[in-house]
Amino acid sequence: MNASLESMQSDTVPLLQNGQHARSQPRASGTRSVQPQASPRQRVQRSQPVHILAVRRLQEEDQQFRTSSLPAIPNPFPELCGPGSPPVLTPGSLPPSQATAKQDVKVFSEDGTSKVVEILADMTARDLCQLLVYKSHCVDDNSWTLVEHHPHLGLERCLEDHELVVQVESTMASESKFLFRKNYAKYEFFKNPMNFFPEQMVTWCQQSNGSQSQLLQNFLNSSSCPEIQGFLHVKELGKKSWKKLYVCLRRSGLYCSTKGTSKEPRHLQLLADLEDSNIFSLIAGRKQYSAPTDHGLCIKPNKVRNETKELRLLCAEDEQTRTCWMTAFRLLKYGMLLYQNYRIPQQRKALLSPFSTPVRSVSENSLVAMDFSGQTGRVIENPAEAQSAALEEGHAWRKRSTRMNILGSQSPLHPSTLSTVIHRTQHWFHGRISREESHRIIKQQGLVDGLFLLRDSQSNPKAFVLTLCHHQKIKNFQILPCEDDGQTFFSLDDGNTKFSDLIQLVDFYQLNKGVLPCKLKHHCIRVAL
Repeated sequence: MNASLESMQSDTVPLLQNGQHARSQPRASGTRSVQPQASPRQRVQRSQPVHILAVRRLQEEDQQFRTSSLPAIPNPFPELCGPGSPPVLTPGSLPPSQATAKQDVKVFSEDGTSKVVEILADMTARDLCQLLVYKSHCVDDNSWTLVEHHPHLGLERCLEDHELVVQVESTMASESKFLFRKNYAKYEFFKNPMNFFPEQMVTWCQQSNGSQSQLLQNFLNSSSCPEIQGFLHVKELGKKSWKKLYVCLRRSGLYCSTKGTSKEPRHLQLLADLEDSNIFSLIAGRKQYSAPTDHGLCIKPNKVRNETKELRLLCAEDEQTRTCWMTAFRLLKYGMLLYQNYRIPQQRKALLSPFSTPVRSVSENSLVAMDFSGQTGRVIENPAEAQSAALEEGHAWRKRSTRMNILGSQSPLHPSTLSTVIHRTQHWFHGRISREESHRIIKQQGLVDGLFLLRDSQSNPKAFVLTLCHHQKIKNFQILPCEDDGQTFFSLDDGNTKFSDLIQLVDFYQLNKGVLPCKLKHHCIRVAL
């Protein structure tokens, strides 16, 4: 270290105040150069910054010492180093397409509130969702999505995570808008593909073993030729009538058969192209388009804004069939891009340190029944033992609540009053909404097992209703109040399992399914922007 510092000091050439290099003068033998003693004021002046020659002048001096025998190397970028243009890029020198452009985008939430966000031109839907999650202080569980909503056409779809927001907005009409919403089913087909593609609706050009991994590989592999086939109600262009036709979906487009179920090339007619189109869900197909069922879908060309003549409207018999067609459309159009969008959050999660675990809500954790009666806790695997432990825990909650009633509650509210209002602070409680509205919210946020919400009962003013999704079907369970020893409890199994408030009820059924078809896993949430 010291040797390197000494070599640097020996190579240093002193500079005079005019910027010239100090040249060593010849000395007479026997003479000794005596430097005048500098005054304190001169030492201060000598420590001040000195003027350095311009780059151009230094280059001219260096050109004089260059060996003439060496061939001159031409400058490949004369426009950057010429005297007329500085070597630093100015803001106007960049092409217009590469300039950083910003744009204001207005995003709405489910409750009607909105927020204007300034975004870059290359911001994707995933980036905007993460920005909105940060601004609204939500839990980032990678289930948020941006929805393209067309109220005048009665259409909406979830943007893919890789789509550019500005590019999508350029194809939207003035009445259209973006919605910020949960969608738990966005990548559910990567987890359970067999639930999305019934065997009778899928055919392959090559032999397939029928496993889940093989099913996904056939869809993601661009060289394979998967087909989705079945009957759909098709609306004729420019008419109000619907026809039930045999339809098949391929990578090249959507076709219908003009002769029964024949798939011969001479009997197939092109209905829609996948390249410059997107698939949407019909919001109110029966009312707006006289659809035969409530499970409508639409293939909309990107060039269409307000016209309904070029919309290819389709209708399925049930929700599972519609989900199959829409999922197959996305897989055939985007392929590996969808799988990369699905893997990115998992890869980011794997890179996180174990000390920086992201905050998650309790309802979205993987919950199991535990026994802490011994020195160490253990997982209860026997269903009968788990049910018994749950009943004991329910009795313990009841005794604890009774003891609080006797000793006096620390809350300013009476315990009986608190138990009837405390649930209104929870995100899973949606208040006085109708049965149809609760079903609509469940469908919008994804038909996955365990998705639920609680609401007030319309038939019984003292009761509540649990709306739950299981196997892509929505079921309702009534929660009735019951009294025991002068105290009010809530139960959905005719009083066999009682809870002092709805929060305890939800916590219990997140651990145990009890009389429900599945455990409570995800709750429907509405966030105000």
